[in-house]
Amino acid sequence: MSEVKISAEPRTEFGKGGARRTRRAGKVPAVLYGHGEKPKHIALPAREFAAAIRKGGANQLFAIEVSDGTQVLALPKAIQRDPIKDTFEHVDLLLVRRGEKVTVEVPVQLTGEAAKDTLIVHDHDTLSVTADATKVPDHLEASIEGAEAGTQITAADVELPAGVELVADAEMPVASVTAAPTAEQLEATLPEVEVAEEEAEAEVGEETAEGEEGTPAEGEPAAEEPKTEA
Repeated sequence: MSEVKISAEPRTEFGKGGARRTRRAGKVPAVLYGHGEKPKHIALPAREFAAAIRKGGANQLFAIEVSDGTQVLALPKAIQRDPIKDTFEHVDLLLVRRGEKVTVEVPVQLTGEAAKDTLIVHDHDTLSVTADATKVPDHLEASIEGAEAGTQITAADVELPAGVELVADAEMPVASVTAAPTAEQLEATLPEVEVAEEEAEAEVGEETAEGEEGTPAEGEPAAEEPKTEA
């Protein structure tokens, strides 16, 4: 994965208020740490950072140039997003050096097509591996081509590029191939679903009827609440 050059500015405002002002200015609050260095608070350009993550993934390597003259390499360690706005709230960046080994979580993609009339169940979407900080793969691949029902793809079946070593348990399941339900099995479940829906509707009707009990008839005054003396 090639590194992305990105500029940054030192941050002097902290706390929720400072972070909000940073985001309103079109920047992402971030902190650089690692190698025994004192954490450095910076602000990254939001658009450039988002574009790099969309293209390179969560393990994108950044060559960061801070306006105070600091130049470092860093990998995202933790990214906080706003689930509604789909924006970046905060980023923790881990300082790395060329040739240094790092442990990261890398997404796994399944390739090929399993046998006919099967379903694929994803057990784990990422694998923990170690790799050169400047050569972290953006994804790993495991083939399910022609896999029959009952086949289980484990971490050991995932293809690892040269220089990448598996950290996760080799027997950890990544995906399972199961038999797809037949038309007869699907039809057999329909009556159960219909009965469940009818029971749910009946319960709602009973609750509605109970709620209406004790309601004054039209034209009749509602009973007065008992008065208490002060």
